[in-house]
Amino acid sequence: MTQDKQKIAIIGSGVAGLAAAVRLAARGHQVSVFEKNAFPGGKLSEIRAGNYRFDAGPSLFTMPQWVDELYEMVGMEASDHFNYHRLDTLCKYYWENGKELEFYADLDKTGKVISQKFGEAPDALHRYLSKSRKKYKLAGEIFLKKPLNQLNTWFNRDVAKALTYIFGYDLFRSMDKTNKSAFKSPELIQLFNRYSTYNGSDPYRSSGMFSMIPHIEMDMGAWAPEGGMIAITKSLHDLGIKLGVKYHFNSEATKILHNNNSVTGLKVNGEKYDFDIVVSNMDISLTYEKLLSEIKMPKSIKYEERSSSGFIFYWGIKGEFPELDVHNIIFSSDYKAEFDAIRNNKIPDNPTIYINVTSKYHPPDAPEGCENWFVMINTPSDTGQDWSKVREMLRKKITSKLSEILDRDIKSLIEIEEVLDPTSIASRTLSADGALYGSSSNSMWAAFLRHSNKHTKIKGLYLCGGSVHPGGGIPLCLSSARIVDDLIHQDLSKS
Repeated sequence: MTQDKQKIAIIGSGVAGLAAAVRLAARGHQVSVFEKNAFPGGKLSEIRAGNYRFDAGPSLFTMPQWVDELYEMVGMEASDHFNYHRLDTLCKYYWENGKELEFYADLDKTGKVISQKFGEAPDALHRYLSKSRKKYKLAGEIFLKKPLNQLNTWFNRDVAKALTYIFGYDLFRSMDKTNKSAFKSPELIQLFNRYSTYNGSDPYRSSGMFSMIPHIEMDMGAWAPEGGMIAITKSLHDLGIKLGVKYHFNSEATKILHNNNSVTGLKVNGEKYDFDIVVSNMDISLTYEKLLSEIKMPKSIKYEERSSSGFIFYWGIKGEFPELDVHNIIFSSDYKAEFDAIRNNKIPDNPTIYINVTSKYHPPDAPEGCENWFVMINTPSDTGQDWSKVREMLRKKITSKLSEILDRDIKSLIEIEEVLDPTSIASRTLSADGALYGSSSNSMWAAFLRHSNKHTKIKGLYLCGGSVHPGGGIPLCLSSARIVDDLIHQDLSKS
């Protein structure tokens, strides 16, 4: 490879693939994106039903500056193309014992409420976030922005500084134990344990290192994109077009072509295309299984524990609920039992329910006087469960629980229903077994064991997206695109 313009193929137009396309096109390369669906975005897409619109997948937007960065790198003003505002309420929480908490972006205000309602120390929240902030600043920036399998990463001065604090990261104790050392009320412990689910993991087994995640949401903010989450996808897709990226929809890659341990191209819809570089934004296990079947899949991938999946009801609700906000959680009474069930590939008897209502900030998403509810519970990935039977069971449980909490008959208000379960998530987004984040992070070393962003045996093959380093979720996928861009640039510079 040389630093001249390269012909680069990207497999998949999830948020990482879209961002990688923008970065590589900005460097002058000829970039082509191949997407099996008729639309871009992967999980970050939308569903329309009747007069309702729903964001299909990720519903929480943090670190918007990483989207802005893509515009700034090509000399464009992000706000001319993509806008968002900060939410005053991060989330509303409900417990079965009748307790409620509105978690404000104003952390001083929230800290006082926590002290009054839950008996926590007045400075408990600030002490927790101070530690969370330190973990992120020392380790998070490194973990999110650097390839961990590159030797020069570990000789970096900032990395050396971060390693001196290794025992302060709570790396070797669980998220649950970390949170029990910070709070005394079971409600607050449960609330902060929830952050393990942000990467599809179990708070009773995942590392306390992930307690840096609250800093990202609480200190740095939760945001609402104008037009809904789909606006992220649309903006990145449009920016790619402006930079000359060629998008090919209804075009499923079936083979990564290589010779003498170097990439030569792709086979798409039965046709062969020559490329100098290939970037796979496809789930890493399916990249090996479907596109590199002649290469032995690493055992670390073949036998890895899948992250959790989700069962999502998209409900058009005939009515308005002022007591709900954009993000809402109705907790189960036994959180550990919920994750024990998921670990054993079962559906929890009493699941925690998440409700996202984008019509709260984007009214066109629902007819006047109505709301669009994205209602999700955590489930195991697909291991052969009868999901049609699960659907009926969950609808009954969820509507009953919500009717009790909200004091209205929810079932009678459902005007429209669409559903995504692990099997439809798998087919729609080519996620192995419908796992939302690829592999789980249910070990203390999981964060360091994800597949790298560069194939070690095939020159010119790179990998991005939620199933490789640094992990799942919009910010991490954007970061994986940055890492891939840096790796390609470094490798071209050496050629």
